[in-house]
Amino acid sequence: MNKERRKRIEKAIEKLEEVKGELESIAGEEQEAYDNLPESLQDSERGETMSDNVDDLECAIDYLDDAISSLNDVLDR
Repeated sequence: MNKERRKRIEKAIEKLEEVKGELESIAGEEQEAYDNLPESLQDSERGETMSDNVDDLECAIDYLDDAISSLNDVLDR
């Protein structure tokens, strides 16, 4: 792979890391909001939706980790 394509991949990794950080922040805020709900509301539809949101955000973060890892593998070759 030439130098120009490597640089483009490095920039893509930086962008993915930035998005990952933002999603981690959002997931943390949503988890904190859920944790601050009274227990009776945690078991409500709203609470379940918030919990599902955290799970989905964490899943997206894991996918970004996988993508970043794969791109780093490309750079290591």
